[in-house]
Amino acid sequence: MIPSSELILNPDGTIYHLNLLPDHISDTILTVGDPARVAQVSRHFDSVEFETTHREFVTHVGYYRGKRITVLSTGMGTDNIDIVMNELDALVNIDFMSRTVRPVEERINLRIIRLGTSGSLQADVPIGAMLATEYAVGLDSLMQFYPLMETGLETEIATELQQAIGLPYAPYVVRGSDLLREQVGAGMVMGNTLTCPGFYGPQGRVLRLDLRQPDYIARLQNFRHESAEGQFRLSNFEMETAGYYSLGRMLGHEVLSLNAIVANRATGEFAENAGAVVDAMIERALQRL
Repeated sequence: MIPSSELILNPDGTIYHLNLLPDHISDTILTVGDPARVAQVSRHFDSVEFETTHREFVTHVGYYRGKRITVLSTGMGTDNIDIVMNELDALVNIDFMSRTVRPVEERINLRIIRLGTSGSLQADVPIGAMLATEYAVGLDSLMQFYPLMETGLETEIATELQQAIGLPYAPYVVRGSDLLREQVGAGMVMGNTLTCPGFYGPQGRVLRLDLRQPDYIARLQNFRHESAEGQFRLSNFEMETAGYYSLGRMLGHEVLSLNAIVANRATGEFAENAGAVVDAMIERALQRL
């Protein structure tokens, strides 16, 4: 039995942060960082059956072409993804009445697709592109607290990247869902996404504070790992994908991150029509569910 201090429920029985009951969500979930973007997705639904808001977590559930879909805002950063992924899993795989984990044969595997914005690290990944993440690389500390199992290739990439950019700790590397990437990401740019624990220094931006390593961005852009699978490079960066992929692997959910490229750090450009790029990504993802 899971203690009430660990599985926290609100007085109405909803899960603590997301403010949801198990019946409120579908098995296909679209996530966005910005709470305002939830309505940008759900306006495409044929109908909306449920809405709720709690803190930065806004949820709409409805139907698109007969399929029940949930769209949920997460806020920014892997700390929020830790909340979202654990609470979504609890909604489908923990019995709230008995406070026990459901038997293996009864567990539900969710399909979770992040619809986010991102900045490109490479000149040949242009603004306006839609990018589906194959591998995510986490520079944050979230996986210091979980027993993530990485493949040999993932460990090799993490070790080499740590040395290349002079990190005092090891990053983590996780491959996302091949199934979702082939289904939803077909025709998009395929890339490897760097998840950073911040928007300014961790992504190499300089305003009034200098970076510890002035050539930090160049090191990221030039990083390469050669293996039997081909050459690995970092294509873009943002603040959530590695948290999704690692927790998805451990919890048994299919997870894909789609990225609307609205900035190119190699060329110094920012999209004038960022909203249109995001809209196009939303529509393409919905059509392929």
